[in-house]
Amino acid sequence: MSAQLFVVATPIGHLDDMTFRAIEVLKSVSIIAAEDTRQSAQLLKHHNISTPLTACHDHNESNKIDILIEKLKNGDSIALVSDAGTPLISDPGFKFVRAAQEHGIRVIPVPGACAAIAALSAVGLPSDRFSFEGFLPSKQSQRLLQLEKLKHETQTLIIYEAPHRILDSVKDMVSVFGADRPVGFAREITKTFETIKKMTLAELVIFIESDRNQQKGEIVLVVGGATEEKDLDQEKLDKLLLRLLEDLSVKAASQMAADLFNIKKKVAYQRALELTQKDD
Repeated sequence: MSAQLFVVATPIGHLDDMTFRAIEVLKSVSIIAAEDTRQSAQLLKHHNISTPLTACHDHNESNKIDILIEKLKNGDSIALVSDAGTPLISDPGFKFVRAAQEHGIRVIPVPGACAAIAALSAVGLPSDRFSFEGFLPSKQSQRLLQLEKLKHETQTLIIYEAPHRILDSVKDMVSVFGADRPVGFAREITKTFETIKKMTLAELVIFIESDRNQQKGEIVLVVGGATEEKDLDQEKLDKLLLRLLEDLSVKAASQMAADLFNIKKKVAYQRALELTQKDD
């Protein structure tokens, strides 16, 4: 059988959160490409895995790819792991996986722990639709711009944040999303000091400020989506749009209607298009 690249999820805290399959794969491959060999060595020791390790991280991935691809082409199967959780999810590995696919090498996922999904499963916010936003920008100006882009998204948002920025980021969310937006706060999932809470953004600011321990460790924020417009008076909206469309373009009419009704422009625009099509 030709060599394969296995993308192997590893525990996000508790070392026993390894699947039987993941352990067998790590034992069977020729080499393990790890984000941090020292970190991964502890996991391998815990599960009595003696497979050699090689470093593959953000700073050397581009240079290491050719070497690893050559090993795969020579018949050596490789497992890719990150420090914790699923590789490529806010972790290195994308370039390596892409290169393997471009060379016709089979890439096989070995699923397991993922902090984003673990947090979503436990905080009690809607999980039927969600988007993973990774880490927000470190600079406040850029962070606020990113939050503005997400302000009207109705799906649940999953965000990673560094402990030294968590308080500032949540305060920025309050200023953009509003104090009453629900949020799940998941810290140190599966570890000794695991904390999982659900509250409003304003309450989370107080919670973090009152306990500096909440500004430590690995943190996932699960933010409730924006509430969709309710109780829209469709008849009044249609009447206004029809009048505006007598003198204005669809774009201008929908913008004015959206401002007056305090609704999303795309809602007004879609309805304006429907009304003009009816006239045709």
